[in-house]
Amino acid sequence: MPGPGAKKKSKTKARTTSTASSSTAHSGTYIIPEGFFADIDNAGTWRLLIDVLCEYLGLPDLETRSGLKKVHANFPDISKKLDTIYVAAQRRQNERLMGAIVGIWAKMCADAILRDKLFHEGLLSKVMPLVEYDSTRHMALNALSVVTHHGGVVARREIARKNPQLVRLIQAHPDDAKVLELATVTMAHATSAVLGGEDPPDSGLVKEIQVRNVLKTTIENIRKPLASHYMIDHALALLTSSTRHCPQDCKATPSMLTLLVACLRSANIITRCSALGGLIRLTANESEPDRQNFDPQRLISAVQRRFPEHLSSLMMDYGFERCDTTLTLKSTVDYQRAMMRAAQDHDLVALGRTLATLIQRTEFAIAEGMFQADGPGGRRETIDIGLPFTMWTDSLPHCARALRARGTPADLDMADVLDLKFFIIRSRIPDAVSLGQRAVERNPDLAYAYYAISMGADHQLGLRAVKKGLKCKNITPFVRQYLLWRAIEHAGDLGVSTLQDARGDGGDHAEGIAFLMSAWEDTKTFTAEAPPDNRHMQTILNWYIILTIALKGPELSEDLRELDPARRKLDISEQYMNTIGFAIKKTQMRLARQLILDLYPKAVKEWGAFIQRFDELDSRLDKQKPLSMDEAEEELAAWLDNLKLEDGSEMHANVHPHACSHPKISMNNVALYRCSWCGNPSAVLRKCGGCGKTSRYCDGQCQKKHWPDHRTECKAN
Repeated sequence: MPGPGAKKKSKTKARTTSTASSSTAHSGTYIIPEGFFADIDNAGTWRLLIDVLCEYLGLPDLETRSGLKKVHANFPDISKKLDTIYVAAQRRQNERLMGAIVGIWAKMCADAILRDKLFHEGLLSKVMPLVEYDSTRHMALNALSVVTHHGGVVARREIARKNPQLVRLIQAHPDDAKVLELATVTMAHATSAVLGGEDPPDSGLVKEIQVRNVLKTTIENIRKPLASHYMIDHALALLTSSTRHCPQDCKATPSMLTLLVACLRSANIITRCSALGGLIRLTANESEPDRQNFDPQRLISAVQRRFPEHLSSLMMDYGFERCDTTLTLKSTVDYQRAMMRAAQDHDLVALGRTLATLIQRTEFAIAEGMFQADGPGGRRETIDIGLPFTMWTDSLPHCARALRARGTPADLDMADVLDLKFFIIRSRIPDAVSLGQRAVERNPDLAYAYYAISMGADHQLGLRAVKKGLKCKNITPFVRQYLLWRAIEHAGDLGVSTLQDARGDGGDHAEGIAFLMSAWEDTKTFTAEAPPDNRHMQTILNWYIILTIALKGPELSEDLRELDPARRKLDISEQYMNTIGFAIKKTQMRLARQLILDLYPKAVKEWGAFIQRFDELDSRLDKQKPLSMDEAEEELAAWLDNLKLEDGSEMHANVHPHACSHPKISMNNVALYRCSWCGNPSAVLRKCGGCGKTSRYCDGQCQKKHWPDHRTECKAN
């Protein structure tokens, strides 16, 4: 089936066949058949024009994969024909014919290899002049939108270099809704290819694509009543993709920041969570890591000065003996006593058992120390007392070996805890992760090993580990709180990154939201269980406030009074840290929380009506469609969208695809992304093989542990 596979005129087809077959090429040049331009001029709509053109050239059906394969096989000949006609049309100033050729090229770009070949042969230089002609402007912008949507980093980045021209085009045609829509969509796709990655982009390219001017123009036009849902959706994606690597440009566009904060009140949870990701990434470059150096003497001095009465009262209400400050001081004393006792009896097994217990009691139980005595001149000197270590932290691997020599399951667990702590202290995290994985293979109920695994760079592996660790039976309060902290960090980061990279079928979006829901639930558990002086309380409350705003959205009041208890708890936590002497770091989550809360009142006032309009557009069933066009343009856009599979079904791959817009997400779908045993969010959970119903699991271990609870339901089904 030649050409686009649309309605054919038999008369034209017969004549085309004879003229096409008689046409020849001389010296590598395609000879345009006689009568060609007359036939072209008689074609009415864009679609009919392309039909006639494809028949004249004998092109295969560009709507099928097999047709595109034929283009591959005959690319030099087809490319030569199209180039020859484009140049001839250019000489004749035949804008419509040039536009039809561009439409065919855009259709061919559905194939990545063909797209790269066309770009190598200068496709962009042939498309861009057409945006300046009234007759071909929409056609050319449609083509750019198609090409950028199909992907290809190189092609998108080349198109991003045309941002200044597209901005000028929007400014020159402020009342043309299609120019606004298609130019914005093109810039969104292209700019994200430059700025969307984790690695810093080329500074010269960033300067060339004029990010600040693009953001300013987008913000100015997104407010217009003629802005479609499709345009707004892509504009928001453009804004959120710019925050990581161009924070200064974003901050120089204040209305952009208030818009992203205002999006947290949208009825669409995908819009809210995507905006949240953009706001979090905005603070990355100025944030500090949350690292603390423990000084026992500083803590002792703080306790000797006594806590303010209201802080002491809170600790008494919680249980003074269970608070972190008390446990840390007690563990410090127990640690020193254990070392003094080992100096006398040299019993590494007893020392190892004590140290393993302390490690699982509190974070800073094991500190650096050494055996010393007064030397000449009264100076303290390190002494050898016959133990295989001098520095106290070096005792950990020696004690681990002594415990492993005993060989009992309990001793092996303690030995693993000691080695894991040693690796963590020495910042040998890969070794800690590797040992943790071996430890849980031996004993799946060793909670501390899951904590060590969670310290690796792999968020999914870490999240799965802590979710399993939280189900362990013999878990200390400290280890449980640390596993919750790691679960929140892993799930939160996964949620933000998954939504940033989400495709359009809804699966990635549902998975991203499942991660954020998991993190939010764990923040509530942590803040309810952890002592008020826990040093991670601030981090968790930052996550809780941000996630509550994103997940609850318009359910919250405009003054966010529902978050007042969390704000008070955050203030109390900061008072504890100041009293103890821990520095309050400018972490990424702290900065993001401050930014959101500071801008929230202004954002509601400035963008409230806009968000309401966007939600109204979003709720309409036809929101995925582009703006109404005349019949000819609508027919062309449909052709550019469509790609037929070999079984005759259709795949709408392009220009106004569902893939480009935020799908509707059901909370029921989100629930399917949680392991039925440990609650780990994942897109690759396995269904129960017995019933095949709603039970899903990380692996066989989770399924086995859930079996006592699932047995009755499984057999019933």
